[in-house]
Amino acid sequence: MKTKNIREKVLKGLELTHKRLIKSKKERNFDLVVSQNGQIVTIRAKDLVL
Repeated sequence: MKTKNIREKVLKGLELTHKRLIKSKKERNFDLVVSQNGQIVTIRAKDLVL
């Protein structure tokens, strides 16, 4: 029970951090660099939808 509650809080925190990161990158007109299938990919933040 307690582990499930902590897990939910951690996942919610990660989701919030992800949204804030994208918002920050959009405001500064920066790109995001991510790994997709083991390959490094650059994505324009302004092209992402929250």
